[in-house]
Amino acid sequence: MGLPTTAVGAVAKAIVQARRPSVIWLHFQECTGCTESLLRAEHPTVEKLILDLISLDYHETLMAAAGHQAEEARKAAMKENAGKYVLVVEGAIPTKDGGVYCKVGGQTAVDMVKECAADAAAVIAIGSCASWGGMPSTFPNPTGASPVQAILQKPVVNIPGCPPNPYNFLTTVVHFLTLGTLPDLDDKGRPKFAYGRLIHENCERRAHFDAGRFALEFGDEGHRKGYCLYKLGCKGPETYANCPQIYFGDAGVGTWPVACGHPCIGCTEQGIGFTKPIHALADLVTVSPPTLFARPAEERGQGSTLATAATVAATAGLAAGVGMKIASNLGKRDKEELDDEKKTGA
Repeated sequence: MGLPTTAVGAVAKAIVQARRPSVIWLHFQECTGCTESLLRAEHPTVEKLILDLISLDYHETLMAAAGHQAEEARKAAMKENAGKYVLVVEGAIPTKDGGVYCKVGGQTAVDMVKECAADAAAVIAIGSCASWGGMPSTFPNPTGASPVQAILQKPVVNIPGCPPNPYNFLTTVVHFLTLGTLPDLDDKGRPKFAYGRLIHENCERRAHFDAGRFALEFGDEGHRKGYCLYKLGCKGPETYANCPQIYFGDAGVGTWPVACGHPCIGCTEQGIGFTKPIHALADLVTVSPPTLFARPAEERGQGSTLATAATVAATAGLAAGVGMKIASNLGKRDKEELDDEKKTGA
């Protein structure tokens, strides 16, 4: 979160407060991957989150209620916590043809998100679909899939990723619970603590990029040795996220796409993920490689042999002999010129 150690007490107080903050979580055009990612968080675990830290009053995947009962629970939570609840939106919102391509309880996604956002204390768009439109908005976008920020006339915090790392979302929520404000955001509405630096800057393959060592094909020698994946289309040099720092799934080092051998597809970046071809070269935002990089594996010669050594020695001896002869001739000519000068009295 970027908070000083003195804030530990404030964080502890906020997460053990008597009244847990209400959270309304909406699902629209998505695959539920963002929720699945959250379910695999370890600190805190999802049961700790929804039973002790927040009051998850509406979530179609996790709640026990269904149908009319679920919609009544949502409206009751919104009324009781007006101006205080946090609205989380997962998935893009279809706007074409009056929004008929996604309805919940007979209400279009457009109308539902507007209704829920009206009295929300904060709105968080989780995942690339909610943040930018994601996969549903790719050409030709027949449903008019749109991001949350295009629908609402109020600030939206974007937590992009496909799926996003759950700790980027959880940290944003804890920051809000602790300080009553949202974390600092960049110009795209993303928390700077998570999206403030390029993936390329902290990538474990960065040293290979700087040295000009690249994998040229999947499975080639460079790829097997862990060389940079830039020439295979890695979007790390133009994508902002903290993937190489916090990994995924709490399974240890190497648990993110580039470490596993696949180029970053830029899923956290608007106009790159699901828009730019996966294997197209990235635009280098802050650094450009030298124009004359060495090949990933330079060819090596046989080295010196007795024959080549003898040839070099003979050549060197010949050169030395020729040099001595030239010097001798020059000296002889100088003596002859000096004798001629004495005879002529010059």
